[in-house]
Amino acid sequence: MIQHDLIIVGGGLAGLRAAAETCTALDVALISRVHPLRSHSVAAQGGVNASLTNHPEGQDDSVDRHTFDTVKGSDYLADQDAAKLMCEKALPIVCEMEHWGTPFSRFDDGRIAQRPFGGAGFPRACFASDRTGLALLHTLYEQAVRFGLNVYEEWLVTRLVVEDGRVHGLIALNALTGQLEAFAARAILFATGGYGQVYGRSTNALINTGSGIGIAYRAGVGVKDLEFVQFHPTTLTESHILITEGARGEGGYLVNRHSERFMERYAKKAMELAPRDIIARSITTEILEGRGIENNYVYLDLRHLGAAKIKKRLPGIRQIAMEFAGIDPIEKPIPIVPGQHYSMGGIDVDIKGASEVEGFYAAGECACVSVHGANRLGGNSLLEAIVFGHVTGCHASKYVRNATSSTSNRMLTEALAAENARLKALTNGSGVRVYPLRQRLRELMDQQVGIFRNESDLHSALQTIRELRNQSAELKVTRSSRQLNQELIDVLDWEAMIDVAEIITAGALRRTESRGSHYRTDYTARDDTQWLRHTIAHVGPEGPEFTDKDVTITDYEPRERTY
Repeated sequence: MIQHDLIIVGGGLAGLRAAAETCTALDVALISRVHPLRSHSVAAQGGVNASLTNHPEGQDDSVDRHTFDTVKGSDYLADQDAAKLMCEKALPIVCEMEHWGTPFSRFDDGRIAQRPFGGAGFPRACFASDRTGLALLHTLYEQAVRFGLNVYEEWLVTRLVVEDGRVHGLIALNALTGQLEAFAARAILFATGGYGQVYGRSTNALINTGSGIGIAYRAGVGVKDLEFVQFHPTTLTESHILITEGARGEGGYLVNRHSERFMERYAKKAMELAPRDIIARSITTEILEGRGIENNYVYLDLRHLGAAKIKKRLPGIRQIAMEFAGIDPIEKPIPIVPGQHYSMGGIDVDIKGASEVEGFYAAGECACVSVHGANRLGGNSLLEAIVFGHVTGCHASKYVRNATSSTSNRMLTEALAAENARLKALTNGSGVRVYPLRQRLRELMDQQVGIFRNESDLHSALQTIRELRNQSAELKVTRSSRQLNQELIDVLDWEAMIDVAEIITAGALRRTESRGSHYRTDYTARDDTQWLRHTIAHVGPEGPEFTDKDVTITDYEPRERTY
């Protein structure tokens, strides 16, 4: 048995910032299924929001304006105290990251450069060219090396061990050796990212299966607002690689087959800088109504920006377009379609990152504080990850220092034996393979639980998901060895994927309104009387069991959301 004071699961921005907050005072370990520098945070491109009031034109930005934009962008489902905390901490967090060495892009006078993003009243996205996530992640990993953080690399958590309402530790699989091990800790902090692989058309890495959300859910922790799934407006056709919102922030146009800037029909004032939910629906509508190119996509046109600006501000996007579409955006427009991108919902935590289970915390995309509500603004995801990595790490550290009870070695030993027996059964014999089930689920989620939803499709999808779950009872892995067994890892991930898909679909069917990213063609209006509330799902004998939780409203009463 391996023991630490605090175990952080996930090596992205939230996990590494939590580690930086805690590992100088406590015995902290970080468990990551990949090398931390291959965490999905590295794929973020466009920027991190902060009200620096830093633009040469002197725009009058503020924490209150940033908070209001965040709440309005959330379609008023964000908890306003959490949103305000995030926006208050944005300036010191960006300054901290700069002092730690993040190579932010600069204005000519040397100040940190900021670009406009959708749904924001001011250009407040600080950026490092179009590789902002990479720059931030490398900076935080340098701090982890500096502080001597214990890192368990290429380990996959399979089970959270909870007894009497308190976490005692977890069980994890060493992917390199195939060995299962019990980890004891006074507190556990999940920072495991999103669930994009539940969808077929997604910008997310292959590791983003929702495993952390699924493991917490099966351990009895509530998950919140999973029906709210963000579809990024601009992903490269076919491959669905992200094309940053920063491309539109720098002045890119969206055009249909008539060379028309069609966003004027949907958001006359904001145009291409409307929030993501509005633009994703607008692009899809253009395609469905026959104004798409080849009835399949629209163009993101950057040509008017000029070669110098594209090379300086969007070099990564140019490289992606050239390598994966054979197009130089200096010369030709980029073909794009919306794709699943982000998880607004996640493990239900309070403003301190604490869940209903004592000693269990979560931060980043796997958590739902909630600062994004029904729709996240671009530039707020990197901010949330770092801010709540810091905040949650601080509170988890205080909990560990004040904890008086010890972990249950008996409980961990029993859990380890049960997991060993479960994995042995999976690798013993022949049966149903996981890959056809995964493919069917991902196609289903794209087709019936996507940008536009309705009762008939959601009922059908839910029925199919439950049929796939029944088929999962016969799952087997073809190779008996656990060492470097990717199929075994895929089967373990599948357990989380099917849970997450069921919660998304059942929650979307239950929420009879349209709000933010959740758009029902049979209930097109937002319904604050019935649905200005969070959805909480707990595991039940027949599937997810739902309750509701009030939204925290402080300064901004809900009103019509227009752009």
